[in-house]
Amino acid sequence: MEKLPCETIVWDSLPAIRAAIAAEMVRCGLSQKMVAQILNMAPSAVSQYLSGKRGYRIVFSDEVTDAIADLARDLVSKTVCDPRERICRICVMIRGGDSMCSACEPPEPVS
Repeated sequence: MEKLPCETIVWDSLPAIRAAIAAEMVRCGLSQKMVAQILNMAPSAVSQYLSGKRGYRIVFSDEVTDAIADLARDLVSKTVCDPRERICRICVMIRGGDSMCSACEPPEPVS
């Protein structure tokens, strides 16, 4: 049986996105400890993302790479405090616009 989209997201896409965001934030000059605080994860997780021990290595398109870099810069500059919506949009980009997640869908119009 083929994996459910959410399984692929949890095991492949999200770890890769989080690793790329963490790496970009460190490149922007933040410490691993500060990155961990901002992303609400353990410092050891950031360390493992940066060392390649955690998070799958996915080759992102230029569009996804740019979106990740923009999000990381916005987190560093504190113009974004909650990255969930942007991470969700990046995930949809990785899947080629195939959103099976209700959180990523626009709300239904109210009659």
